[in-house]
Amino acid sequence: MDKVLNITTEFTSGLQLLFGNVKKHKLVLPEAEKPWTLGLLLFWIKDNILVDKDKWYLFLKGNTVRPGIIVAVNDQDWELLGDLNYQIKNNDNITFISTLHGG
Repeated sequence: MDKVLNITTEFTSGLQLLFGNVKKHKLVLPEAEKPWTLGLLLFWIKDNILVDKDKWYLFLKGNTVRPGIIVAVNDQDWELLGDLNYQIKNNDNITFISTLHGG
């Protein structure tokens, strides 16, 4: 089993509104039977730090982030790292950036 993981998540370009208007969250992911992946993290975020639970659909669609949300791990596009399958490492900085803006 893995030990707990300390990570930072950041929500920008309007996404922070879903998370109590807090952009940066220092998180401790609990020990898990299987390695933490970005796919598992998305649902953990929905269940644990999303403030307005009724608006989860503004963050997720199916088993991934909504179209228009860019995900970066340590400033690298998650598509280069394996998307949902990327295994989270201790001290990773995971950023969610909305490219959709109201007008």
